Amino acid sequence: MQVEASIVVPIYNEINSLNKLCFKLKNTFKNIKIKYIFIDDGSDDGSTTWLKDNLKKIFTEKEFKFSILKKNYGKGYAVKKGIGLAEGKHIIFFDSDLEYEPQDLFEMYKVILANDKIEVLYGSRNLGSKTQLRRYFINGIAVKINTWIFNFLFKQSLSDLHTGSKIINSSLAKDLKINTNGFGLEIVMSSEIAKRNINIFEYGISYYERSVEQGKKITFLDGTMSYYFLFSERFLKNNIQTQISILYSFMFMTYVGNHFGSSSGKIFALIFFMLVGLIIALNRKIVPLSIIFFSIYIGSLFSQGNGKIYSVSIFFILGLYLSKKVSKFFKKSNDNSIKKFLI
Repeated sequence: MQVEASIVVPIYNEINSLNKLCFKLKNTFKNIKIKYIFIDDGSDDGSTTWLKDNLKKIFTEKEFKFSILKKNYGKGYAVKKGIGLAEGKHIIFFDSDLEYEPQDLFEMYKVILANDKIEVLYGSRNLGSKTQLRRYFINGIAVKINTWIFNFLFKQSLSDLHTGSKIINSSLAKDLKINTNGFGLEIVMSSEIAKRNINIFEYGISYYERSVEQGKKITFLDGTMSYYFLFSERFLKNNIQTQISILYSFMFMTYVGNHFGSSSGKIFALIFFMLVGLIIALNRKIVPLSIIFFSIYIGSLFSQGNGKIYSVSIFFILGLYLSKKVSKFFKKSNDNSIKKFLI
């Protein structure tokens, strides 16, 4: 069988949804040559036994692959295992809890087949007018906050960062450096794609949120850890040129921030300047950053005391403008390793 695409389904303690899940997937994609990849992530509720006994009754031997992990490693680990087993041009990612509809995935697959320029398509729970069932207000707010932060840091415009329904070009998915085993998977995958300057398209889907009693597994700790993954993926995992620029900018702006404010205000000023230092370094190298820092120094000479913040701010903005002009000018010349490091 010449496989067109693979559907990767990570499973952990989903005994109550497996029968419905498998038949829904089978019936939805019945006219497409799909390889169904089920990864049991150390289930202890009978899911493993059910899958062993029933997958071969629902799918032909050539239609599916089944992998059992010795313990519960986490969703990220299970998905990485599934990617390694995937065949075909596209990999379709789908959660096993049936909070999402397979029919929406099928529609997304038709969209990506109709446009070969789309390498990545996310199913968004915040687009369109399809049926929605929301149970936890705080969860929805957290997803929107994380999505906004991701968009700001990576210059994206997503509406649903944490969606579990995705379709990614197979060669791209296999090349992604997924370095997490848990629920940070969505952030890490999206960050890796964004850093490669690949467009992430979205398609509106249905969503039926489960309750904790029904088996919803996301926890407060998972939500808190998402901020670590956002920070780590943006500021700690870059090419060497960008990392040096971030360190250079962070150190200088920390030094600048140390000269403003008093008592508790000094701490807030320091944190603010540190964050500014991190952010301005994401798209600037040593020379443009040095222009900004020199402008700040010039601004500091014009005033004393509390008034210094105004002149420094004005010259900081001027430095941003000049650094952008310098970067744009040198981008017109031929690239070389030294220029990439400095400009």
